Amino acid sequence: MTQPQFKIRSATVQDVPAILSLILALADYEQLSDHVTGDSQTLQADLFGENPCIEAIVAEIEPNQIVGFALFFTSYSTFLTRRGLYLEDLFVLSEYRGIGIGKALITNLAQIAVSRGYGRFEWSVLDWNETAIAFYTHIGAEILPDWRICRVTGTALTQLAG
Repeated sequence: MTQPQFKIRSATVQDVPAILSLILALADYEQLSDHVTGDSQTLQADLFGENPCIEAIVAEIEPNQIVGFALFFTSYSTFLTRRGLYLEDLFVLSEYRGIGIGKALITNLAQIAVSRGYGRFEWSVLDWNETAIAFYTHIGAEILPDWRICRVTGTALTQLAG
């Protein structure tokens, strides 16, 4: 069987429903579906609105089917005094894994970071996701053992702000 051809491209407004569908598939894969509260209107505004705060690239196979995505935004390193690229999510539908789509998405993001003069390209990975960890290590990423993510949301965020 022939592997499908794919291309990586910047997301467009027309891709928002497909990206949201992939976000839901990612949440299901991570067993976090109950944490998804976003909607396509907010996603579209954040990607393409008056003041966009995120960007996305997609993996597309013919005919115009989105099978993977990467959502990212600009971060900043005070130590480097340079911007960075932070990958929030990367996901490829399971039936399209193993044909180079994930690596193509990561490579495209690295090209974006280099072309913009960014000093870093970073992301997080769940500690149980051995497949992803192996993939990231294989492509040259360093898994930082001493860093932990801190997060405040919902009521805790409101209380902290109050």
